[in-house]
Amino acid sequence: MSKELVFGHQSPDTDAIVAAKAFSYLQNKLGYDTEAVALGEPNSETAFVLNYFDEPTPRIIKTAKNEVDSVMLVDHNEFQQSVSDIKDLTITHVVDHHRISNFQTDQPLYYRAEPVGCCSTIIVKMFDENKVEIPAQLAGLMLSAIISDTLLLKSPTTTEEDKIAVKTLAEIADIDYEKYGIEMLKAGTNVSAKSDQELIDQDAKSFTMGGKSVRIDQINVVEFSEIDKRQDDIKKAMKAEAADKGYDLFLVLITNVLNSDSKMIVVGEPASAVEKAFNSKLANDTLSLPGVVSRKKQVVPPLNDALD
Repeated sequence: MSKELVFGHQSPDTDAIVAAKAFSYLQNKLGYDTEAVALGEPNSETAFVLNYFDEPTPRIIKTAKNEVDSVMLVDHNEFQQSVSDIKDLTITHVVDHHRISNFQTDQPLYYRAEPVGCCSTIIVKMFDENKVEIPAQLAGLMLSAIISDTLLLKSPTTTEEDKIAVKTLAEIADIDYEKYGIEMLKAGTNVSAKSDQELIDQDAKSFTMGGKSVRIDQINVVEFSEIDKRQDDIKKAMKAEAADKGYDLFLVLITNVLNSDSKMIVVGEPASAVEKAFNSKLANDTLSLPGVVSRKKQVVPPLNDALD
């Protein structure tokens, strides 16, 4: 059996990297030959997680066809979020928890998508279904991914299945998940050490909506003031990248992980569609979004409707 690479989306977050490691481990136990890789550098939160559990950083790739013919995708399916040469590869497996869009294959494949808060939650279930034990170190990593994606089970994307997975993994890893989770989330909010370019790229995903190219980044903070004082410079970086990459709209969602509120910086057109999506008026290219924390559930669907 030929080797396959397993990876999450570009600008990887904790789940993209951990889900790749977990799914690769499971598939190797089931007889496949796989390697978990990443499509970008780990962000500060993920670096904290990898260091905490003494887990090596995955190898970063730019292309895959030069190494393998087949790949497995986790935590994404949209081609513009994947490896640059994805159309030249055979996709054999997908495990995801997002919308399905801009995805087509020539060959049949294993595809599993569930509307849960985290891709790693699905993979926990797959370990159980296949009667494969989750090692304590991997359990800690997967626990971290679910905490990250659900903001410690406070996000509206959180399901009962995520809660069950967290308790299961915390027991295997022997971790107080609430205490650890707060420490982990705070580790991901250190924005002062990052450049404007790093901030707008660190957790950004591209979407096609209503014929428009839309880029949406998310930055977690514990105080909005950390971004407010840099807003003009961040907007300059957003405008430059939008012009360079051809984005019609570039949105940066700034989320306070402690009180579960967000603000959004908007660059590009049609800005009116953003106002319509969130029933709010822009002030200095910014919207206040109380209670909004999920790009997947609270930002992409209303924006897609407004642009369509």
